[in-house]
Amino acid sequence: MIVDLPNTTTSNVSKRIQSLRAQGGVIALGRVLTLVVITKSGLEEEAIEAANEASREHPCRIIVLAAGSPEEPTRLDAQIRVGGDAGASEVIVLRGFGELAEESESLVAALLLPDAPIVAWWPNGAPENASETSIGRIAHRRITDSANEIDPQRALENIRDTYRAGDTDFAWTRLTNWRIKLAAVLDQAGSSPVTAVAVEGASDSPSTILLGAWLRQALEVPVTIVPGPVGTGIRGVQLTLTSGEIRLLRPGLSVAELTQPGQPAQRISLPRRSLRDCLAEELRRLDPDEVFGDTVRSLATSKMHQVSLHEQGILDLEAFGVPA
Repeated sequence: MIVDLPNTTTSNVSKRIQSLRAQGGVIALGRVLTLVVITKSGLEEEAIEAANEASREHPCRIIVLAAGSPEEPTRLDAQIRVGGDAGASEVIVLRGFGELAEESESLVAALLLPDAPIVAWWPNGAPENASETSIGRIAHRRITDSANEIDPQRALENIRDTYRAGDTDFAWTRLTNWRIKLAAVLDQAGSSPVTAVAVEGASDSPSTILLGAWLRQALEVPVTIVPGPVGTGIRGVQLTLTSGEIRLLRPGLSVAELTQPGQPAQRISLPRRSLRDCLAEELRRLDPDEVFGDTVRSLATSKMHQVSLHEQGILDLEAFGVPA
């Protein structure tokens, strides 16, 4: 069921939700959190679809702030989606125009679930400082996606410079399966120490940079980033041990090949993660991701706030004949 409320107020939206519940009990109870999605009008449907799918695992109230044009007369259009149009949740889409086009806590305050955690998600157009935005200040977790930004590397640098406990980024969430596989491989390697690491991935991929930083911090060895074609994500990791080399290579989108000294090559499932998978994982935890915090802050090796990652030797493009 979809109910449109043009030129309305959040108070009227709240009353209509209560009315729908009284009429048919169509609104799911037992919701565990409020997910606030901050985006622009016309870009919201992909995020709503992912949130609906994730809500089947984490029942929640989804509030979408889909900013309209600030040049139009000030008004608020709303839409309530329940039942089959809202997964295991209820979806409230707020389209603000004019003075209401700006992200604001006042737009969502009357619609937040009482005594429930708040998760803020910017699927695109991440703010300069998520924790200092109107919504970010009231959220327990703040999710961005640096890979969706115009300059992904600059977006990652910005997260490094403004990081606060509770921040996370889908560039990190997409690494979960890689980190699990690599941790298992290293565990099987036993006492043979790792002496060097090479990570091959797209030069525009913040996930590539974060994986290299995580491995460098965890293993305390030099890590080299081998840049691949733009838009391809992570392609592979090579671990140099005193006993030989371990390679985990994913040439396609879902299957990787693992080669280890003295063992036959293995084909293992390592699919690229969907938006739904990433969101569902982040909604499983409401405490700060300390490993992400340590990893993203480790990118800063200078007291200067605007140090390029190229200058840190993490993404050494010039070493591979590619101009920085």
